[in-house]
Amino acid sequence: MTNENPTAEDHVLLRTEGHAAYITLNRPKALNALSHPMVQHIEEALSAWADDPSVELVVIEGAGERGLCAGGDIRAIYQDARTGGTASADFWRDEYRLNALIARYPKPYVALMDGIVMGGGVGVSAHGSVRIVTERSKVAMPETGIGFVPDVGGTYLLALAPGELGTHLALTGAPVGAADALLCGLADHFVPSSALPDLVRDLALQPVHAVLERYVKQPPSGELGTAREWIDHCYAPDTAEEIVARLRTSGEPAAKDAAGTLLAKSPTAVKVTLAALRRARHLGPLERVLEQEYRVSCAALASPDLVEGIRAQVVDKDRDPHWTPATLEDVTPADVERYFALLDAHELRLDAAATSQEVVW
Repeated sequence: MTNENPTAEDHVLLRTEGHAAYITLNRPKALNALSHPMVQHIEEALSAWADDPSVELVVIEGAGERGLCAGGDIRAIYQDARTGGTASADFWRDEYRLNALIARYPKPYVALMDGIVMGGGVGVSAHGSVRIVTERSKVAMPETGIGFVPDVGGTYLLALAPGELGTHLALTGAPVGAADALLCGLADHFVPSSALPDLVRDLALQPVHAVLERYVKQPPSGELGTAREWIDHCYAPDTAEEIVARLRTSGEPAAKDAAGTLLAKSPTAVKVTLAALRRARHLGPLERVLEQEYRVSCAALASPDLVEGIRAQVVDKDRDPHWTPATLEDVTPADVERYFALLDAHELRLDAAATSQEVVW
């Protein structure tokens, strides 16, 4: 019999086996997209397991064959933005708290980043202490394509990537495979997807390091390593206009393609993303960056580009967004600065010192 009114307990399956606890995101038809109740349910489970001596490690995985998680529930955000609601801001507040909790979790947190891992899926995986990718992994922060800005600590992670690789990924929203995810610091280990069931089973019985020794392999070769020279040169400027100019004139076909991809994104989102990345490099710990991302996300909720981007990509699927403003040149410094304005009483405040703990394997 089909459950016509699924709950968070249906969409987040929890179990323990041996010394391990398992979280399974269970919305395979929606590519395991995260809802607010799902985020709350995961946080409750992690908080309980942190103090449970019978649980020595946590594993997170996605149901179905397509991936771990494609991100947040975009349609819910679309409806909220259209009506001027605050549900999305409430969701992000709890989601970013969860991201911080995962990053400081006192026990090994093993994320199986198999298949599609995007947006919020990166938030519940790439902050973990043991991040596993496979030959099927497609890891991305594609927010600029819907008039949004990388969040869930994405600007923190991408700002730490070597050279300007993170800038390239953030502005274009390009997905990366296993080798490039490892190169960019978004993952730690490559394991063939066919070995995941055995790995999951063994994690219940043996220490993480012993299990990894048996299953970790060399990934298939990636693409970004050989592109570092033009990426680092083209994305070094602090203005989106100059980045595009360098991409167009570099002589590299891939750079020219990147320019076209970037110019198809929301001009406002591109400029705000670039500013957020540059600022993230100097903010300190993840918590400070999440606080900045919360300001940016709340500002984006009131912007016309978020509604238009989701309409074009997800609702009507005509892939023809009409951005406001329409060009990079029309987005002023004041337009960008508004996204970073303090929220006063509505600020998100995260205590890094209170949550920071050392993970012992």
